Amino acid sequence: PHQCIVWDWDSNGKHDFIGEFSSTFKEMRGAMEGRQVQWECINPKYKVKKKNYKNSGIVILNQCKIHKMHSFLDYIMGGCQIQFTVAIDFTASNGDPRNSCSLHYIHPYQPNEYLKALVAVGEICQDYDSDKMFPAFGFGARIPPEFKVSHDFAINFNEDNPECAGIQGVVEAYQNCLPKLQLYGPTNIAPIIQKVANSASEETNTKEASQYFILLILTDGVITDMADTREAIVHASHLPMSVIIVGVGNADFSDMQMLDGDDGILRSPKGEPVLRDIVQFVPFRNFKHASPAALAKSVLAEVPNQVVDYYNGKGIKPKCMSEYESSRTVVP
Repeated sequence: PHQCIVWDWDSNGKHDFIGEFSSTFKEMRGAMEGRQVQWECINPKYKVKKKNYKNSGIVILNQCKIHKMHSFLDYIMGGCQIQFTVAIDFTASNGDPRNSCSLHYIHPYQPNEYLKALVAVGEICQDYDSDKMFPAFGFGARIPPEFKVSHDFAINFNEDNPECAGIQGVVEAYQNCLPKLQLYGPTNIAPIIQKVANSASEETNTKEASQYFILLILTDGVITDMADTREAIVHASHLPMSVIIVGVGNADFSDMQMLDGDDGILRSPKGEPVLRDIVQFVPFRNFKHASPAALAKSVLAEVPNQVVDYYNGKGIKPKCMSEYESSRTVVP
């Protein structure tokens, strides 16, 4: 049975208890056939104290609807594709790649900090991405041939097709492009968030759960365009997308914690709150010696709920549910 408690709401937060009643789901379903269901609302204190006490009022249920919440697995099995995009920070604060102290150090035999983070996190994400093709971008560098600063260039230098085959493809594109770039700045991440948001907003026209976008940003720290980034995240919170930020190196990442929204609701500079929390921040230094499972849990912990929140909030059911659901309802 369900225990139902009735309060009189007060704006100052000191709500007054009126009474309670218990009911069953079966009883409540009675209201689905168009008839009213009612219960006496009882205050146990009055019942004991007052001799002629009948009840503190009657609770009437006029209508009852059953709303099915679908799970992350329902959407994936229904054919929803998770599309990962990778974005790498090529700002000068990372240090000159020819210097062994640089997070982008070009070492002949071992991976630098960015490669370690890219491979560790990317291999986890790869399992969720069905086509294993990753659009990969860089930001904060001057790029050939004109050496203008760009905040959303394809690291394979093919703007028409920025996709790399698997995480290994991203690694190779990264290694090839690094010597050709001039690390620069500032650290602006709003342009890359907007780029993925454009793809995600095209997806909203389909009105079905077919593609969900995840942007994986690897950065060494302090963001320069914080106001624009907050604006971009608030906009993106209305779209089928999430952002995972991996902090590389030992910088102060307190700004990132703010974007994560776990400490309070993130708002745009105009004060508009995010519709749902879509940013997950992970400082890679905490997982350097941890198991891949611990890293996986931290990186992807919030993704399933974010996918479900988005589609359930929009009232979008999983695609071809019928075959999958029928196979799930087999009686043992």
